Amino acid sequence: MIIDRTKPVMVTGATGYVAGRLVEKLLSEGLTVHAAVRDPKNETKTAPLKELADKLPGNIHFFEADLLNDGSYDSAAKGCELIFHTASPFVRNVEDAQRDLIDPALKGTRNVLETADRVESVKRVVLTSSCAAIYGDAVDLLNYPNGTMTEENWNTTSSLEHQPYSYSKTLAEREAWKIAQQQSRWDLIVINPSLVIGPGINPNATSESFSIFKQIGKGDFKMGAPEYNIGAVDVRDLAEAHFRAAFSPEASGRYIISGESSSFGSVAKELKRKFPSYPIGDRKIPKWLIWLIAPAVGMSRKEVSKNIGYPWKADNSKSIRELQMTYRPVVESAVEFFQFLIDGNQIPKK
Repeated sequence: MIIDRTKPVMVTGATGYVAGRLVEKLLSEGLTVHAAVRDPKNETKTAPLKELADKLPGNIHFFEADLLNDGSYDSAAKGCELIFHTASPFVRNVEDAQRDLIDPALKGTRNVLETADRVESVKRVVLTSSCAAIYGDAVDLLNYPNGTMTEENWNTTSSLEHQPYSYSKTLAEREAWKIAQQQSRWDLIVINPSLVIGPGINPNATSESFSIFKQIGKGDFKMGAPEYNIGAVDVRDLAEAHFRAAFSPEASGRYIISGESSSFGSVAKELKRKFPSYPIGDRKIPKWLIWLIAPAVGMSRKEVSKNIGYPWKADNSKSIRELQMTYRPVVESAVEFFQFLIDGNQIPKK
């Protein structure tokens, strides 16, 4: 699938954390971006994108659209051959998982892809999914070949009651493939990132990644960190992956986008070394203690049982082979992310 770069491209959730760096990449390549956002008049969110457009060769136009409003993306998609659907909530502590996670993810995906069906210029949709659609808990990896997730795997263990965020990503991606397979005019490429970290373009953006690092800066983990192994990817690498997948004619299917595997403990040690004045603990907290205090720190005991102490492994070779991806070291991204949040007054200066 060859995409005409002289045509505009649509980005949903354009003011988001991941989308911000993607829009920056598109503008730097001289493209015209149709930025679909809930409130184009919200200068706090749109100003960083406008500032980028002033400095870079591309152009940006804002369109009002909402994940839950059918047809609201049609105007933004008009004339576009390419749609990036990045809009989906990434939060853990919600009052109503169905309302706050499932509905926006599932209905939003359906809404955007039905727009692709209606707008005849569309040739390709690049969907931001997650590794959360590939596995539910780290213990699941024990059942995968070599204990490693690949693009062939799907999350079958999450539910509305357990890991509802992961459940929302799984439902949304499955729905996307279902809709894509019912037509033949446009193709679907899915990006499955691990935990996204690194400096964005707006320190006021909302993402669970921001919450985690702000908690670290406040001292919520000053006693130490659990042996919670993770995969992580720099937001700038993730933007590059979206761009390469979109404009590579041979790109197809899903792509795990993740750098090296690490742990909260390793990240905490490097942050403590680089930011010694902050209350960052680098000792390993035993699993039994985390299990006891889990409800007080926003975790369920089931989540502790199924994640802490297990290895986290993902095969990113498809992205390296087909998209020629290279990845920044996780600790380097973590340090830059922490500094970005300090500079943006999201973590108090010390």
